[in-house]
Amino acid sequence: MPGVTFPTIVNHRKESSAAAIAAVVLFAALLIPERGWEPPADQDTDIPAANAANVAGADLASNGAGPFRWNDDAQWRWLERRFVQARALGCDEVATEISSGLHRVDELISELGQASAPTDERWSEIESTMFDVAATVAACPARAPVYIEVYSDIRSRLKEHSVAWDPNAREVKERMYRMLYGLRAAVEEILLQMDGNDAIDLVLVRGKDEPSTSNSVTVRGVEVHSGDILVSRGGFPTSALIARGSDFPGNFSHVALVQVDKDDNLHLIEAHIDRGLTVASYQRYFADSKLRVMLLRPRHDLPQFEHDPELAHVAASRALARAHGHQVQYDFEMDYTDPTRLFCSEVASSAYGELGVDLWAGISTISAPGLRRWLARFGVRNFETQEPSDLEYDPQLVVVAEWRDPDALFGEHVDNAVVDAMLEGAENGDDLEYPALMLPAARAAKAYSMVLDAFGRVGPIPQGMSATAALRNRSYHARHNRLVAAVHGRASSFEDSTGYRPPYWELVEMARDAVRSAR
Repeated sequence: MPGVTFPTIVNHRKESSAAAIAAVVLFAALLIPERGWEPPADQDTDIPAANAANVAGADLASNGAGPFRWNDDAQWRWLERRFVQARALGCDEVATEISSGLHRVDELISELGQASAPTDERWSEIESTMFDVAATVAACPARAPVYIEVYSDIRSRLKEHSVAWDPNAREVKERMYRMLYGLRAAVEEILLQMDGNDAIDLVLVRGKDEPSTSNSVTVRGVEVHSGDILVSRGGFPTSALIARGSDFPGNFSHVALVQVDKDDNLHLIEAHIDRGLTVASYQRYFADSKLRVMLLRPRHDLPQFEHDPELAHVAASRALARAHGHQVQYDFEMDYTDPTRLFCSEVASSAYGELGVDLWAGISTISAPGLRRWLARFGVRNFETQEPSDLEYDPQLVVVAEWRDPDALFGEHVDNAVVDAMLEGAENGDDLEYPALMLPAARAAKAYSMVLDAFGRVGPIPQGMSATAALRNRSYHARHNRLVAAVHGRASSFEDSTGYRPPYWELVEMARDAVRSAR
């Protein structure tokens, strides 16, 4: 070619080679994994083996610490056989048995009076009787409203009695969990055996309409006051992990604080992984995937409210003002003692804490080594923290109402079963893998996100989340979804052969089998 000399070509080749070498070196450097952080072992806790199927039921083997375990598969099988027998007999044959059981529960509640100890055996009898009756009511959907009414009364009475109990005592935590989580599980096993149209009528379960002087609006048939707290369960795989990832696995993964202004506008103050502290309208809040929502309200007779009846509204209004102010990042470390960054639970606890109301009287613990290791992979550094599910057990709060999405309820149970089985695998050494060759691209996406963050925009990887954590999150989603699909297939086969939906303990076995097959 005219004007192109041999030295020029050589120089171009050298430059191209240097660029290629630099690209390879850069790619190799970006492949270097970040230094991992391992959670410290809990030297003071004798941690039990992996958490078993957390469903309604029987005696647990407790060593005073570590994850709660129901630990009685035989009880679940017996309840399932009881349900099958009731279906065969018909409702007329078991109606007397149902009425007798619920009448006995009413007697026990009356006997407990206004005060009791968490170890009172009458609570245990109420629990076992409600489980027994649930097995027959599941075969007789017409009796479900009465059963749920009794369940709601038990929940309110238990919360009233728990005011005098130490919320951090192991026997108190176990009693509250068995009664509140366990009996909710029994209610939902009933709902899942009902015809869809019948279940829709039971979407809303009312609790106690606790008095409040704060501004209010009506939401889905319930009066909601400024300062109320909504705990919910999202539909994402990580929502299931948040709900189940505790010594006392639960049903909720998110917390929002309600503010109602003088013009009856409702604001939901939340902390989201991708946006940090933010405000949502009623429409936007419920447009996000919400499988269940529970409404909680501070007791009106708390000493702090005697000095300031509008304390709840003040707390919510302060949180709203902060959300409208400078940006507050999401707290991946789950450090509830640091108010400069907030995870969802902190939105409520920090707002009330500034005014002298310390929510989460019973602090959450995460002690299983495998679960700690997994959560650490996502950036969690604190394993005594404020979990959304545990807010229900706080004696300072009253359950006002709970809404469920009946169409999504079975899917949520499958999600839970899959996470329980995955976490059992974590205790046996399973880790959260990620595609290492994607790390350079993820780091480029992280750098791009940081530029967007500087201009107040949301990037593909949230502030506070590393590129590696983002890849692990993506891989976790994919693995969870594959296992969920496998369990749904097994559940359909089960229903075809038995004529009824598999209860939770069957779903856990299916999930365990799916995990083994995936390996």
